[in-house]
Amino acid sequence: NSFVTRTNTCGELRSAHVGQEVTLYGWIQYQRQGLFLVLRDFQGLTQIIIPQDEAHSHVKKLLSNAPVESVVRVTGIVSPRPPGQENPKMPTGDIEVKAETAEILNSCKKLPFEIKDFIKKSEALRMQYRYLDLRSLQLQHNLRLRSQVVMRMREYLCNLHGFVDVETPTLFKRTPGGAKEFLVPSREVGKFYSLPQSPQQFKQLLMVGGLDRYFQVARCYRDEGSRPDRQPEFTQIDIEMSFVDQAGIQRLIEGLLQYSWPEGRGSVTTPFPSMTYEEALADYGTDKPDTRFGMKIVDIGDFLRRSDIQFVQNALSYPRGAVKAFCIPQGVRYLKNKDLESLKESAKSQFNQEIMEIICRPDGSLKSLLTKFLGEKQQSELIQALNMQADDVVLLAAGEHKQVCSALGSLRLESADLLEAAGLVLRDPAAFHFLWVVDFPLFLPREENPTELESAHHPFTAPHPSDTNLLYSDPTKVRSQHYDLVLNGSEVGGGSIRIHSAELQRFVLEKVLKEDPEVLSHLLEALEFGAPPHGGIALGLDRLISLIVDAPSIRDVIAFPKSFRGRDLMGNAPDYVTPEELEPYHIQVSWPLAEKEANQN
Repeated sequence: NSFVTRTNTCGELRSAHVGQEVTLYGWIQYQRQGLFLVLRDFQGLTQIIIPQDEAHSHVKKLLSNAPVESVVRVTGIVSPRPPGQENPKMPTGDIEVKAETAEILNSCKKLPFEIKDFIKKSEALRMQYRYLDLRSLQLQHNLRLRSQVVMRMREYLCNLHGFVDVETPTLFKRTPGGAKEFLVPSREVGKFYSLPQSPQQFKQLLMVGGLDRYFQVARCYRDEGSRPDRQPEFTQIDIEMSFVDQAGIQRLIEGLLQYSWPEGRGSVTTPFPSMTYEEALADYGTDKPDTRFGMKIVDIGDFLRRSDIQFVQNALSYPRGAVKAFCIPQGVRYLKNKDLESLKESAKSQFNQEIMEIICRPDGSLKSLLTKFLGEKQQSELIQALNMQADDVVLLAAGEHKQVCSALGSLRLESADLLEAAGLVLRDPAAFHFLWVVDFPLFLPREENPTELESAHHPFTAPHPSDTNLLYSDPTKVRSQHYDLVLNGSEVGGGSIRIHSAELQRFVLEKVLKEDPEVLSHLLEALEFGAPPHGGIALGLDRLISLIVDAPSIRDVIAFPKSFRGRDLMGNAPDYVTPEELEPYHIQVSWPLAEKEANQN
């Protein structure tokens, strides 16, 4: 309570304070029939007894008539609650404060919604009145926990391991590859800044500059359009080190998370397990596996190769053909027919993948269109291969390997949601399963033109030392020194060892990615002046905190988030500007087109 005029907060008074005169400030959370009210501040709640005697009639009138959520100052005496009226659910539940004087500092007009966590409010309304929503217990908890975690991270990196906190520019130029960037007009005709999607180039240049260890709580920007759980501006814990390898970065991050992990959320066990990108795709159908539950994807191609099933033979005749399946435990008991149909429809619409089901009856026999093609021995082998029990359901797919894996990986997660909705607990909400995914491909075919290549992550990632020669002969087969950190099926971090040779960086940009190296001439030149080997990582702070507090959306851990369309509903941004304001930037808006888009939205 230093620097302020209160004597105590609303969350700290206990029986030991009985008899003391205190001054509290806060919001009126609740008022009952002019007898008492509950005062709330950032730390908790205190019950205030409204005086009923004639001498304090003005205090009674003031507090009885004050609307809920008004800001008040109350001075009074701490008293024990009458026997039997204690509230064990409140930390201050053994005492109450008998008001002597009071002042309404600011009256509250009619609220658009009640400030209570259990009252359902539309997200649009919550974001329009974000300053009111911030008063809720949950958002207060989320933002304070976020602050504590960041503070511990600073301690670990700067105080214990010699990292330097450096702020990097927000106005920069376009980076080839990666996410789409926001443009910012300049007063030079036709020239624009870009808001960086990450401080990637700057942190590498800091290594060239000899800072050795860099860290920043970095604001980043991506113009990704309407994405349900993404933000156009977001925060990452950005890290870069010189003279480090992949194992060194991984040990640093494991130690960082262990040190900064909040109390009461379990403990972080290190080292984190690791799997390759190929293993993750084959076993879980995704590069960010949720390892809190089983239901792994099983390859049954070799087993079915001996069968006469036409669609299986067709699939296996392709170079990357595969037949895979996974088992849904107790699927017959927990899933309805409509659930199975919706799973099959989902695979068809999202992945253009047909799915076949196999049901294990209570007597252990199989029910499927496949069974007529399989003898008794083959059916028994299939049950064994998939570890099927009575009432299990198996979903099977045949086709191109990546498509089959991706479709089954998506169905695995959807099935888990359906099972849990029906009452089967698969994923412990208190469990935190970290995982490193490594050995990603360095390049992927461009979506718009599969004959060309793009960086799987960004163009500065170094190739795997064993695959460097393939860069010049078959770049599609080159693995990267990229690593992702996954938590409970969500990517919470990604990084890599960087290319520190100007010659190699120029080759990747010019020959492999067909990018103009002049856009990065400053970086290429810097690499020619004795750049040390270096690598780094960025942790997505918003995503990490949302998983720690089990928030339904990252918007619940950001003080002033944008809507999923990228709008600020409170301040109504983005907004129109006048032609006069645009004039210095040499920009004219094509108004008919803008009006047409506004009407469409």
